[in-house]
Amino acid sequence: MKTINIFLLMIISITSWGNDEKYFAQMSKQVHAVYTAKTIDEYQVAVNAFDRIASAEKSRWEPYYYSVFGNIMMAINEKDVTKKDSYLDLALAGVEKGKALAPDESELVALEGFVYMIRVTVDPATRGQKYSGLAMQTFGKAVSMNKYNPRALALLAQMQLGTARFFNQSPTEACETARKAATIFESAVEPQNPLAPRWGKEMNLEVMQQCK
Repeated sequence: MKTINIFLLMIISITSWGNDEKYFAQMSKQVHAVYTAKTIDEYQVAVNAFDRIASAEKSRWEPYYYSVFGNIMMAINEKDVTKKDSYLDLALAGVEKGKALAPDESELVALEGFVYMIRVTVDPATRGQKYSGLAMQTFGKAVSMNKYNPRALALLAQMQLGTARFFNQSPTEACETARKAATIFESAVEPQNPLAPRWGKEMNLEVMQQCK
């Protein structure tokens, strides 16, 4: 029901823009698909569509963003470490393409940090030190670019929680960050861009559940 409501909000927002109806219609369909995907194959279909749109709409950052998001989701669901890394390689390449078009977009930087965070899970023993630091640094940069980006805060909170668990420390810092994200999620107004990201609330709630 939540994903359907998100899709309807996107359609309503798109009609208010008036221009580029074909682009927004194509994108909204695929965004709905990537948000509701359950399997790697379903994510791949959406990613392929975003890549085709990106090739046609060379000035738009959103197709790259959602292609990256889909590749990250495939990496999370993939058990084969080689394939997992290949998805993350594609995701990072997409981030760079998106940043070339929108260098000040906090959402893209947050996804870059997400890539680094998932890199850690491939082999925590050998990658933890390098990629944990990169993830924390990149999430911090995303927050500094837009302190009201709830996804950047939610991802940062998740990383802080993982670090606290690894060192057997209190999750106080992670909980504080997650509460900030929750406040923004709850008070968020409809974004001007109808294709603006809307995911992350449920992920942040998972961190919040560790703070009771």
